[in-house]
Amino acid sequence: MRKMMWAAGTAAILVFASPVIAQDNTALKDVADQYWSYQLDQYPEFASSLGVDDPIGRVSDASLEAEDARVAKAKLWLAQLDAIDTATLSEDDKTNFGILRRTLAEEIELNGYGQRTINITNRGGWHQNFASMQNNLPFRNAQDYRTYINRLKQYAKVNDQSMAVANKALAGGYVQPCVSMEGYETSISGLLTDDPKASRFYQPFTRKRPESIDEATFASLADDASQTIQIIINPALKKHLAWYTKDYAPKCAKAPGISAQPGGAKYYDFRIRQMTTTAKTADEIHNIGLSEVKRIRAEMVEVAKEAGYDTREAFIEHLRTDPQYYAKTPEELMEKVARVNKIIDGKMPSIIGKLARLPYGIKEIPAETAEGTTTAYYNPGSPDVGIAGFYYVNTSKLDQRPFWEIPALSVHEAVPGHHQQIALQQELDMPDFRKYGAFFTAFVEGWGLYSERLGIEMDLYDTPAKNMGRLSYEMWRACRLVVDTGIHSKGWSKQRAIDFMTDNTALSEANIEAEVNRYISWPAQALAYKMGELKIRELRSKATRELGDKFDLRAFHDVVLGQGAVPLDMLEAQVNRWIEARKAS
Repeated sequence: MRKMMWAAGTAAILVFASPVIAQDNTALKDVADQYWSYQLDQYPEFASSLGVDDPIGRVSDASLEAEDARVAKAKLWLAQLDAIDTATLSEDDKTNFGILRRTLAEEIELNGYGQRTINITNRGGWHQNFASMQNNLPFRNAQDYRTYINRLKQYAKVNDQSMAVANKALAGGYVQPCVSMEGYETSISGLLTDDPKASRFYQPFTRKRPESIDEATFASLADDASQTIQIIINPALKKHLAWYTKDYAPKCAKAPGISAQPGGAKYYDFRIRQMTTTAKTADEIHNIGLSEVKRIRAEMVEVAKEAGYDTREAFIEHLRTDPQYYAKTPEELMEKVARVNKIIDGKMPSIIGKLARLPYGIKEIPAETAEGTTTAYYNPGSPDVGIAGFYYVNTSKLDQRPFWEIPALSVHEAVPGHHQQIALQQELDMPDFRKYGAFFTAFVEGWGLYSERLGIEMDLYDTPAKNMGRLSYEMWRACRLVVDTGIHSKGWSKQRAIDFMTDNTALSEANIEAEVNRYISWPAQALAYKMGELKIRELRSKATRELGDKFDLRAFHDVVLGQGAVPLDMLEAQVNRWIEARKAS
């Protein structure tokens, strides 16, 4: 899944208390409220997605100076939190405290690494983020459209700020590796159109006109947007493209691992802690990955035998090459995905007690990024302004997108995976900084991978091909533990990583290439999936064992999802409390 830039707001007047504060729940609430108000002020685009009106149409400040100012605030709030006696807090507030403290501490620590200047991955950068901004904005009335246009008019500033940060990265040696960035320039050039009305930035004006806007006003707004794209957006994109091809790409890093950068080994250790919310080392995670690969490989052998093949490799070769498993048109693939998702929707009440109210839809990944990006991702919606969540499907390279992957892919990205978890979190009774801003990758992606396993109980893998698809996806995440640590901690080359993935998964060549590029340019993020899933499975096994007849799967899932995204140690604590309560009932 692609992480949202949690941003927001209207200007806020912030009053900061002395670091010595009353030791009660009120003190914690005061700090949390100040922190959240500041987030809304600093990230206006996100605030709009929560229904905060912004007639001015401000945009986030992408400069390093702005980030330093944010970190200065974080240090003040951290000092205030550390003055609170946590023994005086309720269990819920202890969780609030722990999450806010962890968030602030990680923000402060990150700012101490030179890698904070890395503002692109092989999957995109500020240009794609800006083009995707419309997906999370309301377009209900004329003012909403004016706000959007005002933001478009500031793209040149955002572009210049972001290139200035990237130039700092170049000067410091914090540059993405050559082997992961091939074709990156198309993510920029693909946004350029001769006709501004064909631009992605113009898409809000191709939708049905809201009844509250008369035709003449809407035409005027559309014309303003068209001129803005022509006069401001396109020149900025051309400037960005020229800078990338002349200044950045020639200085790409030769080594694929982050450890080759100044301070890279220490930074990777930080990323492991941040992404997995554990204290495990790269070596420990590497070995867990090797163990999981061995287990899953044995299961794949059994499925191949069930399908009538003597070897796992022979069955995988059949799955990779038989035309019956591949769509001939993007629409055929999307129709297959839609049918599978409706089947899953009908099975949801059997495994989840509290279902999210917000619906989700499916869309194709934008063409200019599709060939270099992953198979699918999820983009959260907003119940506050009436935007559904969306499951984005890659319809490029159709001979690399097999039908037998669709069930596992769909339960991960849509329901019961990302959409169920994130949309439900948006409904929970908890502080806004957690409801809308807490994103712990180990939990979010761990739940997504765990959801793939729930497909067994939902009878989704009713053929050996689909079951091999599930195992291939689980193997894919197990391989990540080996490959990510191999690249960034053990000096692996890109080709060694590709060979390991090819040998152990049933993924297509294009998917493996895109995935390894992702691991290279986004260190440690890929570790979160398997580490989170293993913890959820461990807790489920414990609950099943200790509760016996009192174990209720739907109730267990409601407990896991019931506090939103949390670090894995907090998840374990909340499940343990539930187990003890069930025992006593």
